[in-house]
Amino acid sequence: MMVNIARGLADAGQAVDFVTSAREAPFLDQLPASVRLHLLEGRTRAERIRWLADHVRRTRPRLVLSAKTRDDEVALAVKRQLGGDTRYWLRPGSAMSERWRAKGKHALGRWWEARRLRGLYRRADGIIAVSHGVAEDVAAITGLPLAAIRVIRNPTLTPEMEALAAAPLDHPWFAPGEPPVILGVGGLRTQKDFSTLIRAFAQVRAARPCRLVILGEGRQRARLLDLAETLGVGEDLALPGFDPNPYRYLARAALFALSSRWEGSPNVLTEALGLGIPVVATDCPSGPREILQNGAFGELVAVGDAEALAAAMRRTLEAPLPPERLREAVADYRLAISARRYLAAFGTLY
Repeated sequence: MMVNIARGLADAGQAVDFVTSAREAPFLDQLPASVRLHLLEGRTRAERIRWLADHVRRTRPRLVLSAKTRDDEVALAVKRQLGGDTRYWLRPGSAMSERWRAKGKHALGRWWEARRLRGLYRRADGIIAVSHGVAEDVAAITGLPLAAIRVIRNPTLTPEMEALAAAPLDHPWFAPGEPPVILGVGGLRTQKDFSTLIRAFAQVRAARPCRLVILGEGRQRARLLDLAETLGVGEDLALPGFDPNPYRYLARAALFALSSRWEGSPNVLTEALGLGIPVVATDCPSGPREILQNGAFGELVAVGDAEALAAAMRRTLEAPLPPERLREAVADYRLAISARRYLAAFGTLY
């Protein structure tokens, strides 16, 4: 999403520098040639602070936008050090309090994290949340007034997404005449709760032919494969790993299922709708209820409830909403619209 924000701002005629410490991060190749890419791979926190301070001192940018807590700390350390006219904005992308609860963080740990975030967010010049749920979470943690936190939808839907979706896919399960494929996408980790998705899929598979594909990598791969074997659906589950073009899978899926325990604004749910693919999702904090407009564009089920998820998946496979109706739900997530709203928030005319 930060790459897409940079693209949208550059397309609107703004000079943009993109700074990352991850040389192998996906999607960097999608940055326009006009965006200056700076790689800080292998540098310590202190070295990144020194680099950014020198960069801000030399180039005097109007604004620095950061999107992760560790990067927020670097940016705000530079703000404290330099002062000046540059403004420092933060972009929280997930509901942190739910993340702490789901990971079993003890009370003292939650208090310490909340104290840390309060110190950060109160020093920022502006905050943009990716959903109303994230904004409410930030306000609850930091004590900042909700009205001080702007909500701007992610620039998820790009002009080239349809072309990427039409790219060839050499996978036998997506061939004509094969059983319908249910798709999940995300890191194989606690947040995405693919164990619940596999349990739900096993119930659907017991009632009708279908298959499940989960795109992503993570530490839970072996555990998920073992669970599928235990439930008797091992031959109907595929874990192809990370794919830089998930749209070709999404466009050919009969159903996209989001089983997350928490989110901020789940981009892949938005992308599925943007391609006209039926969806079901957990009613997790936050994002799915906002994106699906209280269930009008896809069923919402309780987090961790495999039976409810299975029932919603069966109903959606049997009676999917029309693609044109699904696309209506996510018009505000188009790159150009999101970029205009970022520029308006920054006080810059489009």
